[in-house]
Amino acid sequence: MKNLRTIGALVVTTLLLSTTPSLATPGQLQDTSRRLYDRVMEEFKHRDYEAALAGFRFFIEVHRRSALAANAQYWIGECQYRMGRYKDALTAFYNVVSYYPLSQKLAASTLKIGQTYSKLGDQDKARMMYERVVDQYPDSSEAEVARKAIDATIAKSDPGPHPAE
Repeated sequence: MKNLRTIGALVVTTLLLSTTPSLATPGQLQDTSRRLYDRVMEEFKHRDYEAALAGFRFFIEVHRRSALAANAQYWIGECQYRMGRYKDALTAFYNVVSYYPLSQKLAASTLKIGQTYSKLGDQDKARMMYERVVDQYPDSSEAEVARKAIDATIAKSDPGPHPAE
């Protein structure tokens, strides 16, 4: 019931904040999209992932051309990931990479693809994605996390010293 109220509040907020697109200036549309995005982020921060998921989907539906659309798509993946819906998360993160090639969320999405593959038990694909993060975004904080994940997979696969026979 809380999720329905939250979604309803998002719809009402958007309708109240929106102006007729033909009459709205780009700045007004940007303000409207920012307010909605920030409201949905609050749901995410409060760990109401179902409400945030619905809100981010709604955001993309209403503001698909917004500069924040790629971020909303990324957070859809984060919501799915945190709810243990790894296949859906994978799709969401791949959508960032596929549909928003100039997004600032590319490194984070690629890293999350690797982490999601790891959760799904596909360590080869996970490692491939971690290596992609390191190669394509070497100076990013995501590359540091990816390097640690690669080191951890190496440590798991290394049987260690062998006792003398």
